[in-house]
Amino acid sequence: MNPDAPRPARPVNRRILSLWFPRLAAERLLRHEPALAEVPLAVVGEAANQRRLTALTPAASARGLLRGQPLAEALTLCPDLVTRPADPPREAQTLAALRRWAGRFSPWVAEEGTEALMVDLTGCAHLFGGETALFQQVHDDCADLGLTVRAGIADTAGAAWALARHAEGGGIAPARTGDAIDQEARATRSRAQKRHWVRGGPAPAPSPGPGAAGGTRISPPGALRQSLAPLPVAALRIAPDTAAGLARLGIRRIGDLMGMPRAGLARRFGQDLVRRLDQALGVEPEPISPAGAPLHFATRLSLPEPIGLQADILAGLDRLLPPLCDKLRARGRGARRLRLDLLRAEGGTERIEIGLARPTDRPDSLRPLFELKLGDLDAGFGFDVLRLVAPVTEPLHATTHKGGWAVAAEARTDRTDGQALDDLIARIGARVGLERITREHPADSHIPEKTQSTQAAAYSAPAPDWPAPTRPRPLTLFRPEPVTAPATPDLPARFRWRGRDFEIRLAQGPERIAPEWWLDDPNWRSGVRDYWRVTTTQGVRLWLFFAHGATLSGGWFAQGDFA
Repeated sequence: MNPDAPRPARPVNRRILSLWFPRLAAERLLRHEPALAEVPLAVVGEAANQRRLTALTPAASARGLLRGQPLAEALTLCPDLVTRPADPPREAQTLAALRRWAGRFSPWVAEEGTEALMVDLTGCAHLFGGETALFQQVHDDCADLGLTVRAGIADTAGAAWALARHAEGGGIAPARTGDAIDQEARATRSRAQKRHWVRGGPAPAPSPGPGAAGGTRISPPGALRQSLAPLPVAALRIAPDTAAGLARLGIRRIGDLMGMPRAGLARRFGQDLVRRLDQALGVEPEPISPAGAPLHFATRLSLPEPIGLQADILAGLDRLLPPLCDKLRARGRGARRLRLDLLRAEGGTERIEIGLARPTDRPDSLRPLFELKLGDLDAGFGFDVLRLVAPVTEPLHATTHKGGWAVAAEARTDRTDGQALDDLIARIGARVGLERITREHPADSHIPEKTQSTQAAAYSAPAPDWPAPTRPRPLTLFRPEPVTAPATPDLPARFRWRGRDFEIRLAQGPERIAPEWWLDDPNWRSGVRDYWRVTTTQGVRLWLFFAHGATLSGGWFAQGDFA
């Protein structure tokens, strides 16, 4: 054997850390309302059309309450229970913040469900003095944050998940060799204890069961089977019905499953049980997919001397906009909202925010919008730092050019006109607010007042060609106004409206329009309508209808003017 030959690299054991925060939702509330720490507090959510407890504080658990318990039952056991509704978006933000915190232990961190994290510690534990020291650091950090955590470390994600949730006390029993007394049969172990017990001395303490010693839920490398064997079958992340079915057969521990034929298990309980068992034992790979870093687009300019003139601020903005737009263009995105932070030399920050009608990555479209708002700044003793941030961005897709010189010229003209309109909307929106600029769009409805919809111009595309109405419609459409006339379906020769008397000269109709039976529209509770287009002797052209009555009484009404 050549001693100079390079030795093959030793395989690196994969090590996974599972972090479970069983009280995350409740402890998030305690951070905002510390006074609730001494009272039983529960977070209530909807599950199976029933209000159930989703998270509890230690004070609530001490009163005998359980997660998943119906709220009515919990109030019976604990009448003074304080409840708060679940807030999934806020809880997701809290878990995302914990994911960023867990990045100090490894760059490979993934969220699991709504209250757990999975961390790939491979090659990272030695940076913290080993897995035991890292494990202790995790608990210390969570204690400082006021969070309850249960953690487990193993060679696979499934085993770490199982240890974090089901290992009692945390320790893992060593491999059974038969040499130790506590590994002998029960009868032999009892005789051995009597043999070593001196009469008159203290009685021998019972040997600790698996997982009861140590205090850390850390599985030694290569000891997956020994670590998982004493755990219940529910630790395999299987459905409750499957765990109940196994329990009816007397299979309550994972160790009972390891020696059973896989084909029979799959036929009886499905492939999910076998797949989860193989994942926990490392036979089937289970990759961890960490969440990608959020997109962040910002530029910063530090100045040697404070500035306060508008021209100087614009000059600094001219230096910030091109690199920011280059970053956006490199990722194929456009800014929909921009924020300029100006930090005063004596402390404090002035902030300018602008919104755009369309995502853009062009500095020439952004600079005028900031210029409109610079007059409202309070410079104080001057600004020494400028920071430009794009907090809201959207994908900006390239446009495929159309063929033919005439078609291409038309498309270029439309694109130029559309960009000019978007810039105009953005300029007006910088003054009055983008939400106040609206445009009308056609809507598919046979109800006259529902044939169009109002949308924000900044968040909607221009309307296509407006479809021509199948029947003549009035130029002005208003809410139905009562008309004084006989309450019969026959068109009256004379009627009184808005304090004036009218005589009908010409009439066309009727056009029957029925209400939308699947909706309870308060404006159409008067039932089916018969519409007439009438011209009076005074030259007024109106749109009258007779309501046949339903929930409300009918009669004659005017709803439009053709003038």
